[in-house]
Amino acid sequence: MHSLTEKYLRHLSFSTGEAAAMRTLGEYQGKQALFYKQSPETLESLKQVAVIESSESSNRLEGITAPKERIEALVLKNSTPKDRSEQEIAGYRDALSMIHEAAERKEFPASEVIPFSTNVILQIHSTICRFMPNPGGKWKPTDNEITETHPDGTKRVRFVPTTAVQTPQAMEDLVKNYQQAIKPPLNQDPLIVIPLAVLDFLCIHPFSDGNGRAARLLTLMLLYHFDYRVGRYISLERVFEETKESYYETLEKSSQGWHQGQHDVHPWLNYFWGALTRAYREFEERVGNVKAGRGSKTDQIRQAVQRKIGPFAISDVEDACPGVSRDMVRNVLRQMKEENLIESTGKGRSAKWVKK
Repeated sequence: MHSLTEKYLRHLSFSTGEAAAMRTLGEYQGKQALFYKQSPETLESLKQVAVIESSESSNRLEGITAPKERIEALVLKNSTPKDRSEQEIAGYRDALSMIHEAAERKEFPASEVIPFSTNVILQIHSTICRFMPNPGGKWKPTDNEITETHPDGTKRVRFVPTTAVQTPQAMEDLVKNYQQAIKPPLNQDPLIVIPLAVLDFLCIHPFSDGNGRAARLLTLMLLYHFDYRVGRYISLERVFEETKESYYETLEKSSQGWHQGQHDVHPWLNYFWGALTRAYREFEERVGNVKAGRGSKTDQIRQAVQRKIGPFAISDVEDACPGVSRDMVRNVLRQMKEENLIESTGKGRSAKWVKK
C-alpha cells in the first residue's frame, strides 16, 4: 500500500498548524527570486559550499567519511577517488551535478529534462555507484531490511521493505501514483506529494545499497520540478544530517503499517516541512546579510559556528561564510571563546574548535 494512492490521499487531513507550514514554504518560494538578483558572487559561493556539504553530509549519514580536504578536491577539482569512501563520495558528486545541471537548463522545465521515472531513478543510482566494483542502476536481487546498529554491535530491524520480486512493479506503481497525484483531478500540493514519494521510495527500498543517498537526490530533483530551489544554495543533506535523529525517527514512525495502508504520514511530513523551512531561513539570512550592513558578518560567522557538529577548523567557518576574511573569523571566534560558547583544542594549524 503506497501513500500516493487516490484513496489514501483523499483521506488525509491537516491541522491549522500544518496548513500554515505549507503556506510559509509557499511564501519563501515566492520570495526566492528576489535574492537571485542580489550579489551574484555570493550566490555562486553558496552554490560551491552547498555542493561540498551535500556530498559530505549525505554520505556521512550512511557512515561514509573522508578528510574534508579530500572531499573538497573530489567535489571542486574532480579528483580521482583513491578508496571506497572516496568512490562513494565521487559518485554522489556526479549524480548531484547531473540534477543541478538539468535544473539550470533554461530552455526546458526540470521536470522534462530529468523527469520522475523509473529510468531516471535507475540512472541516478547508476551514477552514484559509477566508481564502485558492483555497478548500480539495477533493482535489488534479494530481499533487504532497514536496520539500526546499536553501540554494542547489536541490530534492530526498523522496517521490512517490499520484497525483491515485488520491487519492479512497486516502483512502476510509485511513479504512476505520483504522476496522478500532481495532475487533475487530484491536484495535490507538491509539498505533500514530494515527501510522500520519498517515503514510499524508502519503504520499497529498491536497491541493495544506496537507497538513502538516492532518496535525498530524488528529494532535490522533485523540489526543482516545482521551483523550490533552496537546495542549490543551502545543503538539504546537511540539514538532514544535523537533525538526523528526527530524520530517522519520523521515517520509522511514518512507515509503521505502510504495507497495510494504516500508516501515519504526519510525523514525516512535519519533519520534512520543518527541514525545508530551516533551509529557506538560512538562505534568506545568508543572502540578506550581504546587504544588512555593519555587523552582519559577525552574525554570519556566529550562525555558521552554531550549525557545526563536532570539532571544526577556521577554514570550515570560512567555507560557510563566503566573502568573510580569516582575520574576521578569528576575531569572532575569540569573542565566542570569551563568552564561554566555544573552546579551542590544539594550537597552530592543527587547532580545532568545539561548541560547549
